[in-house]
Amino acid sequence: MKIQPLKGMRDLLPAEQALRDHIQGQILQVYREAGFERISTPMLEDMENLDKSEGGENLNLIFKVLKRGEKLSAALEEGRYDQLADMGLRYDLTLPLSRYYAANRSVLPAPFKVIQTDRVFRAERPQKGRLREFVQCDIDILGDESPNAEMELIDVTARALLRIGFADFTVNVNDRRILRGMLESMGFAPDTLDSVCITFDKMDKVGPEGVRAELLEKQMPAAAVDALASFLAQGDVSLEAVAARCADPSIADDLRYVLATAGRLAQGKYQVAYCPSLVRGQGYYTGMVFEVVCPQFAGAVAGGGRYDNMVGKFLGQQVPAVGFSIGFERVCGILLEQGYRIPGARQKLALLYRAGDDFAAVLAQAEALRAEHSVTVLAQGKKLGKQLASLEAAGFAGAAFFGKDEIKWFADRA
Repeated sequence: MKIQPLKGMRDLLPAEQALRDHIQGQILQVYREAGFERISTPMLEDMENLDKSEGGENLNLIFKVLKRGEKLSAALEEGRYDQLADMGLRYDLTLPLSRYYAANRSVLPAPFKVIQTDRVFRAERPQKGRLREFVQCDIDILGDESPNAEMELIDVTARALLRIGFADFTVNVNDRRILRGMLESMGFAPDTLDSVCITFDKMDKVGPEGVRAELLEKQMPAAAVDALASFLAQGDVSLEAVAARCADPSIADDLRYVLATAGRLAQGKYQVAYCPSLVRGQGYYTGMVFEVVCPQFAGAVAGGGRYDNMVGKFLGQQVPAVGFSIGFERVCGILLEQGYRIPGARQKLALLYRAGDDFAAVLAQAEALRAEHSVTVLAQGKKLGKQLASLEAAGFAGAAFFGKDEIKWFADRA
């Protein structure tokens, strides 16, 4: 039998798991201190719900679960190959939360401030930084249509990142309504705006000329493409310049408020900036979107936005909603590369005992040592030197011996 995990999935050694537990614990503590409450939802969702969730490219990455028994046989016999699956693994936590809220809103507070830290699955092509199974740490506010919801999520997420050791990061913010308004005024058809936005989102990577070339390749109207290219060539892509291109410039008022207030709350610990090309890939975002980037690391470490229409797909009525997700796997990977050590972590000791020792007394001595250390009880090996070397390599600070007071500390004792 194969001993390696499936591609895109990982086994975690104890040291990495301990670091992940600590980081997640710190993030959860910040979330809970801010009054958010944790929930859990199933990993599997109804396939119809997933298909209608407007998850952008993620809809092509869903792990589908085949029907079972007679239902599968009937679908195969009738050639209904597009109906072989009735369930799928969740690709993020937003769709499950929306369904959860629709089912339970009568017993939930309003607004509902919620935490989700759980595994999600995407049928990615495995590569560094892209796994098929990974953890997301989300906070969401449902039932608050004011920009104060965005403000609170930015503030709480930033404090969580600061708590686990991130600094000098930037929270980039945009509003899809403003970007769409500008693009419509330039002559892009409303039903093409999502495609145009996806291309515009690449401006930081390909530049204005790259954006222009891709839009022409997509056969967008030449006059509209030229209008956008001319605007970008002017070099002024400030919020005021973009808003002035909208039919209703006041649509930018909420974004102005969030940028000003979030910047004041940052107190110089991080930056808050308007990013006109920020779109984010999920189609369910309806208003403000945000990402956290660090100049020393490629890509975002957190992201989210407002998705006012998602819950309405279940209830038939709109429920305002906004969420912010920390990319837990990316954050852990960065901290591991930096040699992160858990602050205040207790030193690990091994209490070694011999055959014939009173095991109840061994456990009592271990409990006494646990007043100051984390203690593992182990039978003493025949080759003590080899055993001690193995313990040191595994991160133990030293070894104690049953019935003796002294502790043998290893050379790397902190």
